Amino acid sequence: MARYRENYIREMRKEVGHAPLMVTSCGVIIENENGEILLQKRRDNGCFGLPGGAVEIGEKLMEAAAREVYEEAGVVVEELRLFGIYSGEDRIIIYPNGDICYVTNIIFLASGYRGEIKHQTEEATEHRFFGKANLPENINEFDRRCILDWAKGARQVIVD
Repeated sequence: MARYRENYIREMRKEVGHAPLMVTSCGVIIENENGEILLQKRRDNGCFGLPGGAVEIGEKLMEAAAREVYEEAGVVVEELRLFGIYSGEDRIIIYPNGDICYVTNIIFLASGYRGEIKHQTEEATEHRFFGKANLPENINEFDRRCILDWAKGARQVIVD
């Protein structure tokens, strides 16, 4: 089991190829002092989305969310609280390489962050803050519902 602690999806892909996998992922809404959301421009599709990614076997959800933000943006998030749990047909992702995943997405809201945002990382070409009224047009389809719920000012935990 320990060998699957990291890179679980990569190990499973060796067994199933591009066939659909059910995956749990975490994303984080990070707001700055102006109430703007941090979005990253993804390398794989050029669209803006939330920092986040897959939960590894044995990892707690909040640990996964914090790890993914650190890996993708270089910052430490503070005081995560549950924003929403997203499921449904729009959670089916077909990656550019042909891999298919059905992802239950757990979204957290961070009260703040520490550190300097890295603008170029392995998964992102830039990170930028956007206000609710000036979101980019090219939002990653997988993150669209979460981002629009944030922009509408959702205050209760969303389970959808």
